[in-house]
Amino acid sequence: MKAVYALHDDADAAQRSVNGLKALGIEERDIAVMSSVPLAGHAFFERDKKSVVSLAAVLAGAAGCAGGVALTSLTQLSWPLNTGGMPIVSIWPNLIIIFEMTMLSAILATVVTLFATSGLPRRLPAIYDPEVSNGKILIGVADPPADRLPDIERALGGNGELRRTD
Repeated sequence: MKAVYALHDDADAAQRSVNGLKALGIEERDIAVMSSVPLAGHAFFERDKKSVVSLAAVLAGAAGCAGGVALTSLTQLSWPLNTGGMPIVSIWPNLIIIFEMTMLSAILATVVTLFATSGLPRRLPAIYDPEVSNGKILIGVADPPADRLPDIERALGGNGELRRTD
């Protein structure tokens, strides 16, 4: 895979490269951004912040709660045992099972959603340079259009150390 990327020492230079690529009409999803540290406060860092993990956990927790209520109530109604005049379906002992089913569902949904949304397990990213581990910020484009290559290199090279892969 062909790729063109630049390594930047600071986040402001990386932001200028991203802005330059966007000005050329490169879609944001086609711009690779990689850093070994979080870069809060910069627009290129905010793009991957949206997540459905919390929504999935809440919905699964609600489903687990409903499942726990159904499991305990239907089980007690299926085998009604005479408990000396006490109600067949008793909420206080059932709360333990309901709570455990709620938490189990929420935790499993969180783990599954985390793996699904993060793309794990996956191979190495399309563009990678070992310098990212040393504090550099990588901004690049994988499989750039050949007719736009000089413009892309100009947008990246003015702000950082330009590199290419074949």
